[in-house]
Amino acid sequence: MPGSSTQTGIAIIAPSGAPLDDSLIERGLQRLAGQGFKVHSYYDADAKFQRFGATDAERARQIHEAAQNPDVQIIMALRGSYGMSRLMPLLDFDLLANSGKCFVGYSDFTLVHLAMLARGRTSIAGPMLCDDYVREQPVEYTLQQFHVCVSNTMHTVEFETATEQDLHVEGKLWGGNLAMLTHAVGTPYWAEVEDGILFLEDIGEHPYRIERMLLQLHFAGVLSKQKAIVLGNFSAYKLAVHDNGYDFNAMLAYIRSVIDVPVIIGLPFGHISTRASLVVGSEAQLDVEVGRASLVMNYNL
Repeated sequence: MPGSSTQTGIAIIAPSGAPLDDSLIERGLQRLAGQGFKVHSYYDADAKFQRFGATDAERARQIHEAAQNPDVQIIMALRGSYGMSRLMPLLDFDLLANSGKCFVGYSDFTLVHLAMLARGRTSIAGPMLCDDYVREQPVEYTLQQFHVCVSNTMHTVEFETATEQDLHVEGKLWGGNLAMLTHAVGTPYWAEVEDGILFLEDIGEHPYRIERMLLQLHFAGVLSKQKAIVLGNFSAYKLAVHDNGYDFNAMLAYIRSVIDVPVIIGLPFGHISTRASLVVGSEAQLDVEVGRASLVMNYNL
């Protein structure tokens, strides 16, 4: 962590799905240790319950215990999938926010980012143990993005974009998985930013479902309050013959016709192996010019 003279402690928790292959967990823990972290694993393979990393009560206990461990500064999710929704009523989010820990993950973990955002805390939409650290050939960009992010108070992500318009905006960076954000709207677990930079990603959602979720956020008044919307990766869906030319680009063109907010594409974030780390709650600056984009984040973890 920035300014720290001691080895940074990182806790691995299993808030959602169980790993697909327990034999790879040790490899991931060793890779984290190789980055200089002191690793504390709260995952117990014998405690798996159905598709989850453990029972709801046990998974909540892991999170609380990691948050109260004075030797831990970062808490990283083992895996996404599904399960955080079950834990929301069981978690003491004030305790988690006041612990001073930095929470890291994405996808299902978006709900934790919202909880930290609501309490004025930053968190990182970034790697998880599975499968960023357990894969046979780790992606250096993904691991390096995280390491640089937690070692500094300013972080930059640059990417190519097919967006034609030039743009310069500043605002609080927030967002995550589109389905999880839509899932949270209208609940006690929703947190919203005005004049922000909203980033979104998802997997396995047909463009019409993406459109429907974006329209829900639009109808709820969320999108119009943003300075920019930045789309990451949307993949693993299948088009059908009866789509008749309706695809992601057609969906995007329609959304752009409905909302009066710049929509930028190409952010290297989502369910992809080459993934940036994004600081949720950071003060950010987004610049787009001639097919290149730069997202600069300023923050204190």
